[in-house]
Amino acid sequence: MAAAEPFAGAAEDLPRELVFVDLETTGGNAAHHRITEVGIVRVVDGRVDEEWSQLVNPGVAIPPSIQAFTGISDAMVADAPTFAQIAAQVRARLAGAVFVAHNARFDYSFLRAEFRRLQINFTAKVLCTVKLSRRLFPGQPRHGLDAIIARHGLACEARHRALGDARVLKDFWFELLRSLPRTRLAEACAAVFAAARLPAHLPPGLADELPEGPGVYRFLGEDDALLYIGKSNSLRTRVLAHFAGEHADSKEQRLARLTRRVDWVETAGELGALLLESQWIKQHQPAFNRRLRQRSDGYTLRIEEASGAVETLCIADLSPREFAACRGVFHTAKDAAKALAELARAHQLCAKVMGIEKSAGSCFAYQVGKCRGACVGKEALELHGVRVGLALLPLKLKSWPFPGRIALAERAARWGGEADEIGTDMHVLDHWTYVGTARSAEELDRLVALDRPAAFDVDVYRVLSRWLERNPRARWHDLSVRRPCP
Repeated sequence: MAAAEPFAGAAEDLPRELVFVDLETTGGNAAHHRITEVGIVRVVDGRVDEEWSQLVNPGVAIPPSIQAFTGISDAMVADAPTFAQIAAQVRARLAGAVFVAHNARFDYSFLRAEFRRLQINFTAKVLCTVKLSRRLFPGQPRHGLDAIIARHGLACEARHRALGDARVLKDFWFELLRSLPRTRLAEACAAVFAAARLPAHLPPGLADELPEGPGVYRFLGEDDALLYIGKSNSLRTRVLAHFAGEHADSKEQRLARLTRRVDWVETAGELGALLLESQWIKQHQPAFNRRLRQRSDGYTLRIEEASGAVETLCIADLSPREFAACRGVFHTAKDAAKALAELARAHQLCAKVMGIEKSAGSCFAYQVGKCRGACVGKEALELHGVRVGLALLPLKLKSWPFPGRIALAERAARWGGEADEIGTDMHVLDHWTYVGTARSAEELDRLVALDRPAAFDVDVYRVLSRWLERNPRARWHDLSVRRPCP
């Protein structure tokens, strides 16, 4: 039991009992990773009632990057109890108090997941100190724990260890009590506490369970009929937004009325969410994603160099080797024709030779002085073909930039703006085809061995080509030799 730390002036309109909680884990996904340390500081009526911490044997290896970050090694937890062995102690220490944590959904979701594995239902009133800091100090650019420590002159003897960080949160709370008017702090807490309003036909614990991080979610109706698939960089924010009750769109309102259950898969980042969303939509064809399903095949353009005639082709009908002569990726054949017509007008190309117009005689643009006359022999077809090729050159499809099947690493960061690395997803890709995502060596081996022919997936092409432009130094592994590549 820690010595009591007195604080005069505990307010009736503020929480009387709080538990300041920090966890260390093997990664950032509560569904896949486990707790390695628990730190709890309990405060009652403005006084420290207890401080407690415990290393936890996660039952799995701790990744080297996590060991370096937290200082908790496999050897340190080898003889520690499992979470099942300390679950009763943890639950007793949390009972009846407001659950306070930094990026609280991270710690809260991990504890709920651990308790759920033991068939124990755990819920608590949650106060996130990131959200509290943002509300109280909106002019400050950063609200990570290091920024709060520096801004408020706090000290931390063991940063990135559970009890050390939990003590900092307690000190931050006491500093707010000392420095702010009681009414202002109470109003900020009330705003953070404000629960999302969900329809009565949804599970009551949904708002508590939804994580703050990126991922893909599914809405299911009666008899688990799949209604909708979506993705977001914040699952909780996006899912709750569907039920905000302020949508003018009748389709969105109908989706909210029909939904009876929501499930999700967390990802390390945006790339994983985009890839998985595309894969799920293709596989499951949800009713409310009809527009995306219709646009999934895509179209491209192929030039006949001798004249500049252009053919519109469905990408699904092409082999990867045929893409070198193709230009552009379009949702529909109509979109491709529209883009081609705009290029013809911009570069004074002949719509008739290109195949856009089917009229007899000269094209309409030539008649109004906006075509150089390839349709009437005034411009040589060879020259016209060169000009068409140059006009469409910016639309040239990118070649697959890797030797073959690869694993592309996407690192996750702690939710709420912390820079802590807490996990890595390995996205297995093969010639613009998404094979799957691995979070362990075993999963990676399975995806390496999976017999899936290399193909061109228009959605993967769009998603991955843009992501690689923004992340030119992304780490990847050549799976044909299973060694890191520069």
